[in-house]
Amino acid sequence: MNKSKKFFSKKKGGVKPNNKKKQKVTEDRVVNKKALFNRYKNAQKIEEELEKKRKMEEKLQKQQMTYSESEEEEDAYNQLVSCFSNKKKQPTAGSEESSSDSEVDDEDVMGDDEHGGEDADPMDSASEEDSEDDDEFVKVPSDHEMEDDDDLSADIFTTHLQHDLSDELLVSLTNTPPNVETTHKIWPVLGNLNIVIPKPIETLSKTVKTKVSILEEKTYASPGMAPTLFSKVDFKQLNIKSQIHGNIVSANKTNLVKRDLELTEVFTPLQKELFSVINNYQDLYYPYRTFTNADEIRYIYCLHAVNHMLKTRTKIIHHNAKLSKKNDPSDDYRDQGLVRPKVLIMVPFKDAAYRVVKTLIDILVPKEAGEVVHKKRFEEDFTGGELIMPRKNPKPEDYELMFSGNTEDTFRLGMTVTKKTLKLYTEFYSSDIIVTSPLGLRMIVGAEGEEDRDYDFLASIELLVMDQTDVFLMQNWDHLLHVLDHFHLQPKKTHGTDFSRVRSWAVNGWAKYYRQTLLFSSVALPEIKSVINKKCYNYAGKVLVENPVEIGSIQQVLVQVPQIFHRFTAANPLESVEARFQYFIKEILPKQRDTLMSHTLIYVPSYFDYVQLRNYFKKEDIGFVQICEYSKDAKIARARDMFFHTEAHFMLYSERVHFFRRFRIKGIRHIIFYQPPTYPQFFSEMCNLMQEVNQNKFGGSECNMTATVLFCQYDLPRVVALLGNARAAHVARSDKHVHMYVTGDNK
Repeated sequence: MNKSKKFFSKKKGGVKPNNKKKQKVTEDRVVNKKALFNRYKNAQKIEEELEKKRKMEEKLQKQQMTYSESEEEEDAYNQLVSCFSNKKKQPTAGSEESSSDSEVDDEDVMGDDEHGGEDADPMDSASEEDSEDDDEFVKVPSDHEMEDDDDLSADIFTTHLQHDLSDELLVSLTNTPPNVETTHKIWPVLGNLNIVIPKPIETLSKTVKTKVSILEEKTYASPGMAPTLFSKVDFKQLNIKSQIHGNIVSANKTNLVKRDLELTEVFTPLQKELFSVINNYQDLYYPYRTFTNADEIRYIYCLHAVNHMLKTRTKIIHHNAKLSKKNDPSDDYRDQGLVRPKVLIMVPFKDAAYRVVKTLIDILVPKEAGEVVHKKRFEEDFTGGELIMPRKNPKPEDYELMFSGNTEDTFRLGMTVTKKTLKLYTEFYSSDIIVTSPLGLRMIVGAEGEEDRDYDFLASIELLVMDQTDVFLMQNWDHLLHVLDHFHLQPKKTHGTDFSRVRSWAVNGWAKYYRQTLLFSSVALPEIKSVINKKCYNYAGKVLVENPVEIGSIQQVLVQVPQIFHRFTAANPLESVEARFQYFIKEILPKQRDTLMSHTLIYVPSYFDYVQLRNYFKKEDIGFVQICEYSKDAKIARARDMFFHTEAHFMLYSERVHFFRRFRIKGIRHIIFYQPPTYPQFFSEMCNLMQEVNQNKFGGSECNMTATVLFCQYDLPRVVALLGNARAAHVARSDKHVHMYVTGDNK
């Protein structure tokens, strides 16, 4: 037994070494395979880098062949200057766009964690790691990116933002009024274009070329040029980044199908003409936005915003790569502003913001093309909360379209654009694009004297989009004007800015002359047009779309009532408020106080006029009821009941309550428009409420019904929308102050 034990023990002992050897051999084989693969991969990378370096050296040699002897002296001069310059190595990445040689992905992730990272999807961290891996080799841009960088040099994006303004052009812009050249064009879809371009003031000193140094001359920004309409869509010719070429048609498919167009058309006719203007980096005033063309307009300005940000990102990445190899204090590498945010899109409701962000995602990172960080949180925040539309007595169609989706008006959202990722809910100072409402922005900007206020992030906005501007007028116009006054102010803090990369015109405080503003509205009003005229200073000029109104809303009135227009005069817009009030209480009100003129509704567009009339009625002890946007539901119901049953002679009715609630007031026999309504369809809508179906049988007769409108010369744009250009011109030029129209009258 002992022998057998020894035999077995020897056998076991003899087997073990053999197994170890086999395992070692197999492991060595695996290791050798990995090593071979890694060597091959490293060798391939080295060959690619050597090939890139060889191409860049050839490029540099070609450039050096063109150098003259005078430029050799310039190199010696630069060397002499560098001896006295700071030898400390400049950071290779601008603090505005990146915190390392590659990008700001790490910094952006920190910003996301601070702002609700706990609500992020499980895939968020993976997407961020992918984006960081993708951007590891930013120092060595690919040949494809090098071609894009070469294309940027001839792009209007570069020519618009690269150079400083000349003294002559700067003086022209600061003059009141500025020295401009106005041209007129007619395009098939947009119609009449009034193109206003600032021109430099001709001076004797203009003939003498300003020199920065002994050896070189400075290049200044050239004045804007009138936009030209393109017929065929060529992405390269339009300088659209190659990164989004494959997404453009798929993101715009719905608009093309709606217009019965082939996908090969790429853009609709309206989009082609809008992009011809927008891509020329000029301001645009377009007061013909409708619910039909809203998606087309939204798509085209989102495409422009994405294209602008991708070009900015590409330029910064290439400059980072070049600066990582050498320390060059040249102004050619100034590619940033005082802070990071470049694009600001202002919309009135959360639903509109949701549509904007979804369009940006479709263009930049559609399905399987990239990741959207915090997408789930965004869906939860910006959807839901829809108004329930009544089935009995339904609201007008335009009301249902306006207030579909989430109608909350207090929101703001920062977004960061990286190579394959769109990050939502980023901090403003690490964001590229900001989508906000006027109220949401006003809460951050604050008022003078408040401690917790911040508006430094508005200092370097290069593209401002205001969509549905007419709704801002209904919400609170003062919020918009207050926010616009805080653009491009001197920042109170540095916010980690690398001033060696800041453009000189931004340091000089000229950023407002480089900002492009796109303003879309559904009505043409002086208040809205004054924003583009008084708050926008783009040196490239502006394009105003202004078409005549052939048919006014007066032709949509179905009730046979005389419509009387009273014209009064005012010295200026400020005095028109008091002049209107005096004309009303002296000429209109005494006649309407007669018992035969009961059931009179006074429609007041301005809330300040509404308060003035209310106080006067209380002072004079005139029987009336009132409905405004601040009235409670119980008081509204009581006021409507009293007015219908002749218990109140007058009803004061504000335009804002009609916009947000769209009541069907019953019992109206006479209606007075204290000022022409903001929306022309409100005129016909209110007049059509005087139909027999809505009347109190004991409240009067059908023969005793009127509609009255008060206006002055400063209300003519509103009158044009009601009467049309031909009738409005006649009313304005006539010696008579009172004009009457009847339903069915074509004169």
